[in-house]
Formats: sequence, structure tokens, C-alpha cells
Amino acid sequence: MDHALIYIILASIFGLLMTWGVGANDLANVMSTTMGSKAISVRSAIIIAILFEFLGAFLGGTGVTETMSDGIINMAAIANDPQILVHGMLAVLVAGMVWINLASYFGLPVSITNAIVGSVIGFGAIVLGMDAVH
Repeated sequence: MDHALIYIILASIFGLLMTWGVGANDLANVMSTTMGSKAISVRSAIIIAILFEFLGAFLGGTGVTETMSDGIINMAAIANDPQILVHGMLAVLVAGMVWINLASYFGLPVSITNAIVGSVIGFGAIVLGMDAVH
């Protein structure tokens, strides 16, 4: 099997597991008052969350992707060796997945955005040095 396909499969699995944790952690923040007041049912809350989480990622994901890809660390430092970037971003994805699922399991309200940005900064600082971190 080609290495690229293995990385795509791993990233898909880790990404799906991370989004499971994001949904478990963030849905309560967004929908708790409307569900608690019986304004909408649990089923309606889930449908609304799926719809707007998808639309938010689809419509607003480009700006976030640009910031994550070159706004936090200097990617020019690893332009000649993209394998480092692939491994680093897989590590960032695993770190986010583990953190959000552990926090959800223990009922801790955390920000996955802070965890991912912190992981990217850590990756950049360790692999590229502090000078590569914007």
C-alpha cells in the first residue's frame, strides 16, 4: 500500500475520532439551554448541530486552514521535507483527539482550538526551533 494512502486513512480515522469528541464536548455548550427549556427536542438539537457544524466547516474552513497551515509556524523551514509536516500534523491530530475525548469523558469543558493551536506551536518549536513560531 502506498504511504500517502496510509496517511490519508490515518488522518481520516483520527479526524473522525476527534470530531466525535468535539461534538460530545461542544454540543452541550451550544444546545443545553434550548434542550433544557424543552424549546427543542434532543433529535432536533442533533440535526441542527450537524447542519451548522458542517456549514461552518465548509464555508469558514478556508480561513482557518490558511492560518493553521502558515500563520502559526514558518512552513518555509520544512518546504524541502514535507514528510516532517505530515508526521507533525498527524501528531497534532492525535494530540487533539486524545485531549478532547479525555476531556469529554471527564466532563471538562475545553477548547479544541486552543489544544490544536498549542500542539502546532509545540510541533514547530520542537522540530523547527522557537524562531519558526510566529
